Amino acid sequence: MNYVQATPASRREQRSLLTRRRFRLAGAFLFAAVLPWIVRGTMFQTLLSAGSLNALSGNLIAIAIAFWIRYSVETFPGIRHANVILPTTLTAHAIVVAWFVMTRFPYDRVALLIGFLVHLLWLYFAHFYGERRVQRCIAVVPFGSVERAFEIDSILWKRLTRPQLDETRNCDAIVADFSADLPDEWEAFLAEAALAGRIVYQEKQLIESLTGRVELEKLSENNFGSLVPSRGYFYLKSLMDFLFAVLLLPVFIPFFAIIACVILLDSKGPVLFRQTRVGHAGQNIIVYKFRTMTTGDANCGRESAITQAGDDRITPVGRVLRKLRMDELPQILNILKLEMSWIGPRPEAEVLSQWYTSELPFYRYRHVVKPGISGWAQVNQGHVAEIDEVRRKLQYDFYYIKYFSPWLDLLILARTIKTMLTGYGAK
Repeated sequence: MNYVQATPASRREQRSLLTRRRFRLAGAFLFAAVLPWIVRGTMFQTLLSAGSLNALSGNLIAIAIAFWIRYSVETFPGIRHANVILPTTLTAHAIVVAWFVMTRFPYDRVALLIGFLVHLLWLYFAHFYGERRVQRCIAVVPFGSVERAFEIDSILWKRLTRPQLDETRNCDAIVADFSADLPDEWEAFLAEAALAGRIVYQEKQLIESLTGRVELEKLSENNFGSLVPSRGYFYLKSLMDFLFAVLLLPVFIPFFAIIACVILLDSKGPVLFRQTRVGHAGQNIIVYKFRTMTTGDANCGRESAITQAGDDRITPVGRVLRKLRMDELPQILNILKLEMSWIGPRPEAEVLSQWYTSELPFYRYRHVVKPGISGWAQVNQGHVAEIDEVRRKLQYDFYYIKYFSPWLDLLILARTIKTMLTGYGAK
């Protein structure tokens, strides 16, 4: 097995202060909170006014919230940090602004806006001129099934030859197969590393994070911990989905009217496409989409249910809607009916679901959570239909279910926006 032997010289660039979390946090406090407060307060002689001090406190709190959310999302090195900077920063500052609006405390709006913009610019600067230029290095305890980690080339791997912490001096973390029969000295080494504050990953979880997939094995408790995702977040997510849909529906209606007119002018047929798909707990639901193809039977056979690349049934307007993922927006109706979520595994056509279930073990397990308009598989893989592709898609769906959390949903939301802008994976 070939692998990269990491050394300090093989790193893309040596680490700088910009890669250190404490330095980035301190810089954000200084540039995005203290500096706007001093500049605004000095210019208008309001340094100690209630509005100026509240704006300072608000920016400090927003920076702290964004820091906490960002590093809750970035649990493993497989997450692309640039994808979470904007949504986490925007969310944190929006929370602070909402607090001021609800409490009616005085605050300096301009200072809050400047704080948000400077915070965003600082994080992107730190990422692109610091962290992005450094490739992560992980030390590998050479026992068990760790060999497959070397197939992932986004990480510099260093195979350890002896159980000594000084061998991991230039490494970001250590990975080991905890299920392997480790010699006593290596078990003592891992305990020593943990006590020294070093990050120690379980090989299975690290590979899942770096690939974004859960390998298709037996659905045992050892693999998933629990076959039922967190019920608390499941119901909270359903409530948030419904409230968000209620808020967005009035905004979407004029937009939907324009799309409907364009579809009617483009080709004959109804505006909405309705199809029976498999939803939560394996129950059939009627899913709504903007029609992007020539009219036909929505619930016909397997071949007709599969959209191929360059499918000649797709209309000119439909091709644009599919590329921008705007054809999925009418599923806000399914969310209002509590059948779907904004984020979750995509619901498959009933005829395809029956086929996949007969060919793939545990396929029905993906229905343990509500299907979504966008999902982890969609932002990583795009549209698929054939069995081999669906097997890979199922690995992404299982990853979503296993790590079912608001942090993963936030990451998917950020990547969905990127997908809509690039048209990745559309057919």
